[in-house]
Amino acid sequence: QRLQETSKIEGDPSHNWDKKENAERYDANARSEYDDRVQRTIASLPLSKNARVLDIGAGPGVLALPLAPLVRDVTAVEPGAGMVEVLKKHAERDGIRNITCVQKTWEDVDPARDLAPPYDIVIASLSLTMHDIREALAKMDAACSGSVHLFWFADVPFWERMNADLWMSLHGRPYYPGPKADCLFGVLYQMGILSDVTMMPMGKEYRFASQDEMIAFFTKRFGAATPAQKKTIEDYVAPMIRTEGHEVVISGMSTLAHVWWNTHQRG
Repeated sequence: QRLQETSKIEGDPSHNWDKKENAERYDANARSEYDDRVQRTIASLPLSKNARVLDIGAGPGVLALPLAPLVRDVTAVEPGAGMVEVLKKHAERDGIRNITCVQKTWEDVDPARDLAPPYDIVIASLSLTMHDIREALAKMDAACSGSVHLFWFADVPFWERMNADLWMSLHGRPYYPGPKADCLFGVLYQMGILSDVTMMPMGKEYRFASQDEMIAFFTKRFGAATPAQKKTIEDYVAPMIRTEGHEVVISGMSTLAHVWWNTHQRG
C-alpha cells in the first residue's frame, strides 16, 4: 500500500468526492457504463423484502438506490459530501425513503453510534481502499448477521494498466498497482474466514466529445506537465481510440472478484 501511494498524482482533483461536480460526473458514467456490473452485482446478493443492507463506500447510490425497493432498508456509508448530496437528490426524486446516509469513512464509523447492526447483507463494492484492511473486514463481519459481499479487482484493471504503461515514461519511476482480490482472500483466511470467490467481467469506458477533450482529461489524470509528456499520452491513446457517433471512446476489460461469506456458518 505504501508503494501504491507513490503512484498517485499530487493535486489531482478528479477523485475529490466532496466536490459535487465530480460526484455528478461519476454518477453519470455509472448509470450507463456500469449498468451491466450493477445488474450482476444485485443478482448475486441473497435479497429479500425483509433484508437490512449496509452499503460501504456507497458513492452516489449506484447500488443503494436500485437495492432500496427490493429490501427493508439500506444504510449507505459514504465519506464524500458530493456523493451523499447526489445520492439524496436521486432518492428524493424517486420517492425512496428507506436509505439512511452516514457521511464518514468506514474507518471512522462507530457501529454502536453510527449504525444499527446487525445487517443481513453487508456490501463493499469497489471501495476497499482502507489502509488497515484486516480491521475493516473484521468490522464488516461484526456488523453482519447474514453474509458479507466484497467486490474488488481480480486482475490489474484497464485504468491501472494505462498507468503502468505510462508511469515510467512520464515520471521516471515504476507504477505500483494496488492490492488485488487474492490479498483479500488471504487476509480473510488468516482471520479464520473461508470465503467463496466468483469472477465477473468488468468493462471500463471513457467517452469524450472530442479527441482534444480526451487528451486534456488524461493529461490531468496522469500528471503530464510538459509538451513532451502530453505527446507521450497522445501517442499512447491514439491506437485505442474509436469513434461512436459524435463521441470518441477508449475502453478495456478486466475481471472483478466477488468475495463473500456467511457470518453465521462459523463457530
